[in-house]
Amino acid sequence: MTQSRSLLIGGDEVAAADGRTTEDLNPHTGDVVARIAAAGPADVTRAVDAADAAFAGWSTTAPTERRRILTRAGDLLEERATEAAALMATETGGTLGWSLFNVGLAASMFREAGALTTLPVGEVLAGADPTALSLAIRQPAGVVAAFAPWNAPLILGARAVAAPLAVGNTVVVKASEDAPLACALFLADILRDAGLPPGALNVLTNDRADAAVVAETLIGDRRVRRVNFTGSTGVGRRIGELAARHLTPAVLELGGKNSVLVLDDADLEYAVNAVAFGAYLNSGQICMSADRVIVHRSLADEFAARLAEKAKGLPAGDPTDPHTVIGPLINAGAAERVAGLVDQAVAGGARVLSGGGTPDGAHYPATVLAGVTPDMRIHTEEIFGPVATVLTVADEEQAIAVANDSPYGLTAGVLTQDVNRGFAVARRLRTGIAHVNDQSVDDDPTAPFGGMGDSGYGRFGGRAGAEAFTDLRWITLQQRPKQYPF
Repeated sequence: MTQSRSLLIGGDEVAAADGRTTEDLNPHTGDVVARIAAAGPADVTRAVDAADAAFAGWSTTAPTERRRILTRAGDLLEERATEAAALMATETGGTLGWSLFNVGLAASMFREAGALTTLPVGEVLAGADPTALSLAIRQPAGVVAAFAPWNAPLILGARAVAAPLAVGNTVVVKASEDAPLACALFLADILRDAGLPPGALNVLTNDRADAAVVAETLIGDRRVRRVNFTGSTGVGRRIGELAARHLTPAVLELGGKNSVLVLDDADLEYAVNAVAFGAYLNSGQICMSADRVIVHRSLADEFAARLAEKAKGLPAGDPTDPHTVIGPLINAGAAERVAGLVDQAVAGGARVLSGGGTPDGAHYPATVLAGVTPDMRIHTEEIFGPVATVLTVADEEQAIAVANDSPYGLTAGVLTQDVNRGFAVARRLRTGIAHVNDQSVDDDPTAPFGGMGDSGYGRFGGRAGAEAFTDLRWITLQQRPKQYPF
Protein backbone atom coordinates (compact mmCIF):
# COMPACT_ATOMS: atom_id res chain seq x y z
CA MET A 1 0.00 0.00 0.00
CA THR A 2 1.32 3.44 -0.94
CA GLN A 3 1.86 5.70 2.07
CA SER A 4 1.38 9.44 2.25
CA ARG A 5 3.66 11.42 4.55
CA SER A 6 3.83 15.09 5.43
CA LEU A 7 6.53 17.34 6.78
CA LEU A 8 7.13 17.31 10.53
CA ILE A 9 7.31 20.86 11.85
CA GLY A 10 6.88 21.88 15.45
CA GLY A 11 5.50 18.47 16.33
CA ASP A 12 2.76 18.66 13.69
CA GLU A 13 2.51 16.75 10.42
CA VAL A 14 1.87 19.44 7.82
CA ALA A 15 1.64 19.65 4.05
CA ALA A 16 4.13 21.67 2.05
CA ALA A 17 3.12 25.32 1.88
CA ASP A 18 2.33 25.03 -1.82
CA GLY A 19 0.74 21.60 -1.49
CA ARG A 20 3.25 19.81 -3.72
CA THR A 21 4.26 16.15 -3.27
CA THR A 22 6.89 13.83 -4.74
CA GLU A 23 7.19 10.07 -5.19
CA ASP A 24 9.43 7.70 -3.23
CA LEU A 25 10.21 4.60 -5.36
CA ASN A 26 11.13 0.97 -4.66
CA PRO A 27 14.47 0.31 -6.46
CA HIS A 28 13.74 -3.40 -6.92
CA THR A 29 10.24 -3.16 -8.40
CA GLY A 30 9.95 0.49 -9.43
CA ASP A 31 6.65 0.76 -7.53
CA VAL A 32 5.71 3.89 -5.60
CA VAL A 33 6.41 3.33 -1.91
CA ALA A 34 5.08 6.67 -0.70
CA ARG A 35 3.94 10.11 -1.77
CA ILE A 36 5.89 12.62 0.24
CA ALA A 37 5.41 16.32 0.89
CA ALA A 38 7.78 18.37 -1.29
CA ALA A 39 9.12 21.24 0.80
CA GLY A 40 10.14 24.62 -0.58
CA PRO A 41 11.93 27.63 0.94
CA ALA A 42 8.88 28.73 2.92
CA ASP A 43 8.73 25.33 4.60
CA VAL A 44 12.42 25.52 5.47
CA THR A 45 11.82 28.79 7.27
CA ARG A 46 8.83 27.30 9.11
CA ALA A 47 11.00 24.40 10.27
CA VAL A 48 13.78 26.66 11.50
CA ASP A 49 11.18 28.85 13.25
CA ALA A 50 9.98 25.76 15.13
CA ALA A 51 13.47 24.58 16.02
CA ASP A 52 14.50 28.03 17.17
CA ALA A 53 11.39 28.35 19.33
CA ALA A 54 11.99 24.95 20.92
CA PHE A 55 15.68 25.57 21.64
CA ALA A 56 15.27 27.41 24.94
CA GLY A 57 13.19 24.63 26.43
CA TRP A 58 15.14 21.65 25.09
CA SER A 59 18.59 23.11 25.85
CA THR A 60 17.62 23.55 29.50
CA THR A 61 15.94 20.17 29.85
CA ALA A 62 17.68 18.12 32.53
CA PRO A 63 20.42 15.90 31.07
CA THR A 64 18.87 12.88 32.75
CA GLU A 65 15.58 13.54 30.93
CA ARG A 66 17.36 13.89 27.58
CA ARG A 67 19.13 10.61 28.37
CA ARG A 68 15.84 8.89 29.19
CA ILE A 69 14.29 9.95 25.88
CA LEU A 70 17.27 8.91 23.75
CA THR A 71 17.68 5.60 25.55
CA ARG A 72 13.98 4.90 25.11
CA ALA A 73 14.32 5.67 21.40
CA GLY A 74 17.00 3.00 21.11
CA ASP A 75 14.72 0.49 22.83
CA LEU A 76 11.76 1.37 20.61
CA LEU A 77 13.85 1.02 17.46
CA GLU A 78 14.88 -2.49 18.44
CA GLU A 79 11.27 -3.36 19.28
CA ARG A 80 10.28 -2.27 15.76
CA ALA A 81 13.17 -4.06 14.03
CA THR A 82 10.92 -6.12 11.76
CA GLU A 83 9.07 -3.03 10.59
CA ALA A 84 12.33 -1.14 10.07
CA ALA A 85 13.88 -3.96 8.03
CA ALA A 86 10.83 -4.24 5.81
CA LEU A 87 10.90 -0.48 5.25
CA MET A 88 14.57 -0.52 4.27
CA ALA A 89 14.03 -3.40 1.83
CA THR A 90 11.13 -1.60 0.20
CA GLU A 91 12.62 1.88 0.10
CA THR A 92 16.36 1.27 -0.49
CA GLY A 93 16.67 -2.38 -1.55
CA GLY A 94 18.49 -3.21 1.69
CA THR A 95 18.90 -6.92 2.38
CA LEU A 96 17.71 -8.42 5.67
CA GLY A 97 21.18 -8.73 7.18
CA TRP A 98 22.10 -5.16 6.29
CA SER A 99 18.78 -3.81 7.53
CA LEU A 100 19.01 -5.57 10.89
CA PHE A 101 22.60 -4.36 11.25
CA ASN A 102 21.24 -0.84 10.70
CA VAL A 103 18.68 -1.37 13.44
CA GLY A 104 21.21 -2.60 15.97
CA LEU A 105 23.81 0.09 15.35
CA ALA A 106 21.26 2.92 15.17
CA ALA A 107 19.76 1.77 18.48
CA SER A 108 23.25 1.81 19.99
CA MET A 109 23.79 5.30 18.63
CA PHE A 110 20.70 6.56 20.43
CA ARG A 111 21.82 4.90 23.66
CA GLU A 112 25.36 6.23 23.37
CA ALA A 113 23.95 9.69 22.68
CA GLY A 114 21.99 9.28 25.91
CA ALA A 115 25.28 8.66 27.70
CA LEU A 116 26.71 11.87 26.22
CA THR A 117 24.12 13.95 28.07
CA THR A 118 25.97 13.55 31.37
CA LEU A 119 29.53 14.05 30.14
CA PRO A 120 31.40 16.82 31.98
CA VAL A 121 30.47 20.10 30.29
CA GLY A 122 33.63 22.00 31.15
CA GLU A 123 36.74 22.31 33.26
CA VAL A 124 38.34 24.65 35.74
CA LEU A 125 41.41 26.27 34.22
CA ALA A 126 44.63 27.06 36.04
CA GLY A 127 44.45 30.75 35.18
CA ALA A 128 47.07 33.40 35.75
CA ASP A 129 44.91 35.36 38.20
CA PRO A 130 44.57 33.52 41.55
CA THR A 131 41.62 35.73 42.54
CA ALA A 132 39.47 34.59 39.58
CA LEU A 133 37.77 31.29 38.85
CA SER A 134 38.47 30.54 35.19
CA LEU A 135 36.10 28.13 33.47
CA ALA A 136 35.92 26.50 30.03
CA ILE A 137 32.28 25.58 29.45
CA ARG A 138 30.56 23.71 26.62
CA GLN A 139 27.06 24.84 25.68
CA PRO A 140 24.63 23.75 22.94
CA ALA A 141 25.18 25.67 19.74
CA GLY A 142 21.56 26.24 18.71
CA VAL A 143 19.70 24.98 15.66
CA VAL A 144 21.48 22.19 13.74
CA ALA A 145 20.89 21.56 10.04
CA ALA A 146 21.31 17.83 9.43
CA PHE A 147 21.42 16.04 6.08
CA ALA A 148 20.57 12.32 6.26
CA PRO A 149 21.55 10.02 3.35
CA TRP A 150 19.84 6.92 1.96
CA ASN A 151 22.50 4.21 1.87
CA ALA A 152 22.52 3.33 5.59
CA PRO A 153 19.32 5.18 6.42
CA LEU A 154 18.77 4.12 10.02
CA ILE A 155 22.43 4.37 11.03
CA LEU A 156 23.14 7.66 9.30
CA GLY A 157 19.72 9.12 10.08
CA ALA A 158 20.30 8.40 13.78
CA ARG A 159 23.84 9.75 13.64
CA ALA A 160 22.61 12.96 12.03
CA VAL A 161 20.35 13.83 14.96
CA ALA A 162 21.30 11.85 18.08
CA ALA A 163 24.40 13.68 19.32
CA PRO A 164 23.06 17.16 18.45
CA LEU A 165 19.90 16.42 20.45
CA ALA A 166 21.86 14.86 23.30
CA VAL A 167 23.87 18.01 23.98
CA GLY A 168 20.80 20.25 23.88
CA ASN A 169 20.50 21.46 20.30
CA THR A 170 17.35 21.37 18.23
CA VAL A 171 17.48 19.92 14.72
CA VAL A 172 16.06 20.41 11.26
CA VAL A 173 16.85 17.31 9.22
CA LYS A 174 16.65 17.31 5.44
CA ALA A 175 15.87 13.76 4.38
CA SER A 176 17.38 12.04 1.35
CA GLU A 177 15.08 12.03 -1.65
CA ASP A 178 15.79 8.28 -2.00
CA ALA A 179 14.86 7.24 1.57
CA PRO A 180 12.80 9.95 3.29
CA LEU A 181 10.91 7.40 5.38
CA ALA A 182 13.76 5.30 6.75
CA CYS A 183 16.39 8.01 7.21
CA ALA A 184 14.15 10.62 8.83
CA LEU A 185 10.39 10.21 9.24
CA PHE A 186 10.50 6.71 10.76
CA LEU A 187 13.18 7.78 13.24
CA ALA A 188 11.27 10.98 14.03
CA ASP A 189 8.20 8.87 14.83
CA ILE A 190 10.28 6.79 17.23
CA LEU A 191 11.78 9.83 18.94
CA ARG A 192 8.35 11.40 19.28
CA ASP A 193 7.02 8.18 20.83
CA ALA A 194 10.02 8.18 23.17
CA GLY A 195 8.97 11.59 24.48
CA LEU A 196 10.93 14.11 22.44
CA PRO A 197 9.08 17.43 22.74
CA PRO A 198 7.57 19.23 19.72
CA GLY A 199 10.02 21.29 17.69
CA ALA A 200 13.16 19.62 19.00
CA LEU A 201 13.32 17.61 15.75
CA ASN A 202 11.78 18.80 12.49
CA VAL A 203 11.82 16.87 9.20
CA LEU A 204 11.92 18.31 5.69
CA THR A 205 11.32 16.15 2.63
CA ASN A 206 11.61 17.49 -0.90
CA ASP A 207 11.50 16.75 -4.58
CA ARG A 208 14.92 16.05 -6.08
CA ALA A 209 14.63 19.13 -8.31
CA ASP A 210 14.36 21.35 -5.22
CA ALA A 211 17.27 19.85 -3.28
CA ALA A 212 19.68 22.72 -3.92
CA VAL A 213 17.29 25.54 -2.99
CA VAL A 214 16.13 23.71 0.14
CA ALA A 215 19.73 23.16 1.25
CA GLU A 216 20.73 26.74 0.47
CA THR A 217 17.76 28.17 2.37
CA LEU A 218 18.40 25.95 5.37
CA ILE A 219 22.13 26.62 5.65
CA GLY A 220 21.64 30.28 4.86
CA ASP A 221 19.32 30.88 7.81
CA ARG A 222 21.38 32.78 10.41
CA ARG A 223 19.71 30.85 13.23
CA VAL A 224 21.35 27.63 12.03
CA ARG A 225 24.59 27.34 14.00
CA ARG A 226 25.85 23.90 12.95
CA VAL A 227 25.66 21.83 9.79
CA ASN A 228 26.23 18.10 9.54
CA PHE A 229 26.21 16.28 6.22
CA THR A 230 26.91 12.71 5.14
CA GLY A 231 26.99 12.03 1.42
CA SER A 232 29.02 12.35 -1.74
CA THR A 233 32.13 14.49 -1.95
CA GLY A 234 30.69 16.56 -4.78
CA VAL A 235 27.57 17.57 -2.86
CA GLY A 236 29.51 17.81 0.41
CA ARG A 237 31.92 20.31 -1.11
CA ARG A 238 28.94 22.50 -2.01
CA ILE A 239 27.48 22.13 1.49
CA GLY A 240 30.83 23.08 3.00
CA GLU A 241 31.08 26.16 0.79
CA LEU A 242 27.59 27.29 1.80
CA ALA A 243 28.34 26.80 5.48
CA ALA A 244 31.65 28.64 5.21
CA ARG A 245 29.92 31.59 3.51
CA HIS A 246 27.84 32.03 6.66
CA LEU A 247 30.73 31.15 9.03
CA THR A 248 28.74 28.14 10.24
CA PRO A 249 30.84 25.23 11.50
CA ALA A 250 30.20 21.98 9.63
CA VAL A 251 30.91 18.29 10.04
CA LEU A 252 31.24 16.61 6.64
CA GLU A 253 31.51 12.84 6.21
CA LEU A 254 31.97 12.31 2.49
CA GLY A 255 33.03 9.68 -0.02
CA GLY A 256 35.85 7.18 0.15
CA LYS A 257 38.18 5.25 -2.11
CA ASN A 258 39.00 2.73 0.55
CA SER A 259 41.79 0.18 0.44
CA VAL A 260 42.30 -3.16 2.11
CA LEU A 261 45.98 -4.10 2.19
CA VAL A 262 46.65 -7.85 2.06
CA LEU A 263 50.24 -8.26 3.24
CA ASP A 264 52.42 -11.25 2.34
CA ASP A 265 51.79 -13.03 5.66
CA ALA A 266 47.99 -12.70 5.57
CA ASP A 267 45.77 -15.75 6.03
CA LEU A 268 44.36 -16.16 2.52
CA GLU A 269 40.97 -17.63 3.44
CA TYR A 270 40.38 -14.98 6.10
CA ALA A 271 41.45 -12.25 3.68
CA VAL A 272 39.00 -13.41 0.99
CA ASN A 273 36.10 -13.52 3.45
CA ALA A 274 37.00 -10.15 4.94
CA VAL A 275 37.31 -8.43 1.56
CA ALA A 276 34.08 -9.96 0.24
CA PHE A 277 32.26 -8.54 3.25
CA GLY A 278 33.89 -5.13 2.86
CA ALA A 279 33.30 -4.93 -0.88
CA TYR A 280 29.81 -6.41 -1.26
CA LEU A 281 27.87 -5.52 1.89
CA ASN A 282 24.87 -3.42 0.81
CA SER A 283 25.97 -4.00 -2.78
CA GLY A 284 29.03 -1.82 -2.16
CA GLN A 285 26.92 1.25 -1.39
CA ILE A 286 28.74 2.25 1.79
CA CYS A 287 31.17 5.15 2.11
CA MET A 288 33.59 2.65 3.73
CA SER A 289 33.28 -0.06 1.04
CA ALA A 290 36.50 -1.76 -0.06
CA ASP A 291 36.99 -0.45 -3.59
CA ARG A 292 40.68 -1.35 -3.83
CA VAL A 293 42.31 -4.55 -2.61
CA ILE A 294 46.08 -4.11 -2.58
CA VAL A 295 47.67 -7.56 -2.51
CA HIS A 296 51.29 -8.70 -2.26
CA ARG A 297 52.35 -10.34 -5.50
CA SER A 298 53.06 -13.69 -3.79
CA LEU A 299 49.34 -14.00 -2.98
CA ALA A 300 47.68 -11.91 -5.66
CA ASP A 301 46.73 -14.53 -8.26
CA GLU A 302 45.34 -17.04 -5.78
CA PHE A 303 43.60 -14.32 -3.79
CA ALA A 304 41.92 -12.90 -6.89
CA ALA A 305 40.79 -16.32 -8.07
CA ARG A 306 39.33 -17.19 -4.66
CA LEU A 307 37.60 -13.82 -4.32
CA ALA A 308 36.08 -14.20 -7.80
CA GLU A 309 34.79 -17.67 -6.92
CA LYS A 310 33.23 -16.36 -3.70
CA ALA A 311 31.65 -13.41 -5.53
CA LYS A 312 30.04 -15.76 -8.05
CA GLY A 313 28.38 -17.69 -5.23
CA LEU A 314 26.82 -14.75 -3.39
CA PRO A 315 22.99 -14.94 -3.62
CA ALA A 316 21.57 -11.99 -5.54
CA GLY A 317 18.12 -10.66 -6.31
CA ASP A 318 15.05 -9.75 -4.28
CA PRO A 319 16.07 -7.87 -1.12
CA THR A 320 13.04 -9.23 0.74
CA ASP A 321 14.42 -12.78 0.38
CA PRO A 322 16.34 -13.39 3.63
CA HIS A 323 19.07 -15.29 1.74
CA THR A 324 19.89 -12.41 -0.62
CA VAL A 325 23.33 -10.82 -0.18
CA ILE A 326 23.52 -8.68 -3.33
CA GLY A 327 20.35 -6.63 -3.68
CA PRO A 328 19.64 -3.79 -6.09
CA LEU A 329 21.50 -0.53 -6.22
CA ILE A 330 19.45 2.51 -5.28
CA ASN A 331 18.21 2.99 -8.85
CA ALA A 332 18.87 1.93 -12.44
CA GLY A 333 21.00 5.01 -13.08
CA ALA A 334 23.37 4.01 -10.29
CA ALA A 335 23.74 0.53 -11.79
CA GLU A 336 24.42 2.00 -15.22
CA ARG A 337 27.11 4.27 -13.75
CA VAL A 338 28.89 1.32 -12.09
CA ALA A 339 28.65 -0.72 -15.29
CA GLY A 340 30.16 2.20 -17.20
CA LEU A 341 33.17 2.31 -14.88
CA VAL A 342 33.72 -1.43 -15.35
CA ASP A 343 33.24 -1.29 -19.12
CA GLN A 344 35.70 1.61 -19.45
CA ALA A 345 38.28 -0.33 -17.46
CA VAL A 346 37.79 -3.47 -19.55
CA ALA A 347 38.18 -1.44 -22.74
CA GLY A 348 41.51 -0.26 -21.35
CA GLY A 349 42.76 -3.78 -20.63
CA ALA A 350 41.35 -4.73 -17.21
CA ARG A 351 40.14 -8.31 -16.77
CA VAL A 352 36.75 -9.32 -15.37
CA LEU A 353 37.24 -12.32 -13.09
CA SER A 354 33.59 -12.46 -12.04
CA GLY A 355 30.46 -10.40 -12.62
CA GLY A 356 30.42 -7.46 -15.00
CA GLY A 357 28.06 -7.21 -17.94
CA THR A 358 24.87 -5.23 -18.46
CA PRO A 359 22.74 -4.19 -15.46
CA ASP A 360 19.31 -5.69 -14.96
CA GLY A 361 17.39 -2.59 -13.96
CA ALA A 362 18.95 -1.53 -10.65
CA HIS A 363 20.77 -4.85 -10.21
CA TYR A 364 24.48 -5.38 -10.92
CA PRO A 365 26.41 -8.53 -9.99
CA ALA A 366 29.27 -8.86 -7.52
CA THR A 367 32.30 -8.13 -9.66
CA VAL A 368 36.06 -8.65 -9.37
CA LEU A 369 38.47 -6.79 -11.65
CA ALA A 370 42.19 -7.35 -12.13
CA GLY A 371 44.66 -5.50 -14.30
CA VAL A 372 43.33 -2.06 -13.35
CA THR A 373 45.77 0.77 -14.10
CA PRO A 374 46.00 4.34 -12.74
CA ASP A 375 44.70 5.89 -15.96
CA MET A 376 41.31 4.18 -15.56
CA ARG A 377 38.45 6.07 -13.91
CA ILE A 378 37.63 3.08 -11.71
CA HIS A 379 41.09 3.35 -10.17
CA THR A 380 40.46 6.85 -8.84
CA GLU A 381 36.66 7.35 -8.63
CA GLU A 382 34.52 6.03 -5.80
CA ILE A 383 32.67 3.03 -7.24
CA PHE A 384 29.69 2.86 -4.84
CA GLY A 385 28.64 -0.49 -6.22
CA PRO A 386 29.50 -4.21 -5.84
CA VAL A 387 32.93 -4.08 -7.51
CA ALA A 388 36.35 -4.87 -6.04
CA THR A 389 39.54 -4.08 -7.93
CA VAL A 390 42.56 -6.25 -7.11
CA LEU A 391 45.87 -4.38 -7.38
CA THR A 392 49.18 -6.26 -7.19
CA VAL A 393 52.19 -4.76 -5.40
CA ALA A 394 55.77 -5.86 -4.87
CA ASP A 395 56.13 -5.12 -1.18
CA GLU A 396 54.75 -3.36 1.88
CA GLU A 397 56.19 0.03 0.91
CA GLN A 398 54.44 -0.04 -2.44
CA ALA A 399 51.19 -1.15 -0.80
CA ILE A 400 51.26 1.91 1.48
CA ALA A 401 52.14 4.19 -1.42
CA VAL A 402 49.25 2.91 -3.54
CA ALA A 403 46.80 3.19 -0.65
CA ASN A 404 47.86 6.78 -0.01
CA ASP A 405 47.74 7.72 -3.70
CA SER A 406 44.19 9.10 -3.49
CA PRO A 407 42.59 12.42 -2.61
CA TYR A 408 40.18 10.46 -0.36
CA GLY A 409 41.09 9.44 3.17
CA LEU A 410 38.21 7.79 4.98
CA THR A 411 39.08 4.25 6.08
CA ALA A 412 41.32 1.26 5.37
CA GLY A 413 41.98 -2.32 6.43
CA VAL A 414 45.31 -4.07 6.92
CA LEU A 415 45.32 -7.88 6.82
CA THR A 416 48.36 -9.53 8.40
CA GLN A 417 49.04 -12.15 11.05
CA ASP A 418 51.53 -9.83 12.74
CA VAL A 419 49.53 -7.30 14.77
CA ASN A 420 52.55 -5.09 15.46
CA ARG A 421 53.39 -4.95 11.77
CA GLY A 422 49.78 -4.17 10.94
CA PHE A 423 49.68 -1.34 13.47
CA ALA A 424 52.86 0.16 12.02
CA VAL A 425 51.32 0.08 8.54
CA ALA A 426 48.03 1.53 9.79
CA ARG A 427 49.88 4.46 11.36
CA ARG A 428 51.30 5.38 7.94
CA LEU A 429 47.98 5.41 6.07
CA ARG A 430 46.45 8.83 5.43
CA THR A 431 42.94 7.94 6.54
CA GLY A 432 40.74 9.02 9.42
CA ILE A 433 40.11 5.35 10.27
CA ALA A 434 42.17 2.17 9.93
CA HIS A 435 41.48 -1.41 11.03
CA VAL A 436 44.19 -4.02 11.59
CA ASN A 437 43.18 -7.63 10.84
CA ASP A 438 39.87 -6.39 9.49
CA GLN A 439 38.45 -4.90 6.32
CA SER A 440 37.40 -1.28 5.83
CA VAL A 441 33.73 -1.31 6.95
CA ASP A 442 33.12 -0.76 10.64
CA ASP A 443 31.41 1.72 12.93
CA ASP A 444 31.09 2.26 16.66
CA PRO A 445 29.05 5.01 18.30
CA THR A 446 31.82 5.61 20.84
CA ALA A 447 34.54 6.18 18.21
CA PRO A 448 35.53 9.43 16.42
CA PHE A 449 34.22 8.69 12.92
CA GLY A 450 35.37 10.77 9.96
CA GLY A 451 37.90 11.19 7.21
CA MET A 452 40.63 13.34 5.73
CA GLY A 453 41.07 15.12 2.41
CA ASP A 454 38.18 14.62 0.01
CA SER A 455 36.51 12.37 2.60
CA GLY A 456 35.62 15.43 4.65
CA TYR A 457 36.41 16.89 8.05
CA GLY A 458 35.07 16.88 11.58
CA ARG A 459 34.11 13.83 13.60
CA PHE A 460 30.91 12.08 14.64
CA GLY A 461 30.78 9.74 17.62
CA GLY A 462 31.59 9.73 21.31
CA ARG A 463 33.16 12.75 22.95
CA ALA A 464 34.24 14.07 19.53
CA GLY A 465 30.59 14.21 18.46
CA ALA A 466 29.59 16.07 21.61
CA GLU A 467 32.34 18.62 21.01
CA ALA A 468 31.35 19.06 17.36
CA PHE A 469 27.86 20.24 18.29
CA THR A 470 28.68 22.52 21.23
CA ASP A 471 30.33 25.90 21.63
CA LEU A 472 33.34 26.13 23.92
CA ARG A 473 33.21 29.30 26.02
CA TRP A 474 35.57 30.92 28.53
CA ILE A 475 33.87 32.39 31.61
CA THR A 476 35.60 33.92 34.61
CA LEU A 477 34.27 34.66 38.09
CA GLN A 478 36.20 37.44 39.83
CA GLN A 479 36.20 36.40 43.51
CA ARG A 480 37.69 39.67 44.85
CA PRO A 481 37.47 43.17 43.40
CA LYS A 482 40.27 43.86 40.92
CA GLN A 483 42.58 46.86 41.22
CA TYR A 484 42.58 48.85 37.98
CA PRO A 485 45.39 51.23 37.01
CA PHE A 486 42.98 54.10 36.25
